[in-house]
Amino acid sequence: MNSLLYIIAVILIIGWAIGVFFTAVGSLIHILLVIAVIAFLLGVIRRPTAV
Repeated sequence: MNSLLYIIAVILIIGWAIGVFFTAVGSLIHILLVIAVIAFLLGVIRRPTAV
């Protein structure tokens, strides 16, 4: 599950970068970035720590 969140976060960040540099879609691109950051943070928070 964690790797899936990382994959989604990377795809959304790449989409955001393409949108910012090559098109002018507007606030949708920034919403994608926020979703990617949230997905990444959820992956970090939910990762079990082996001590």
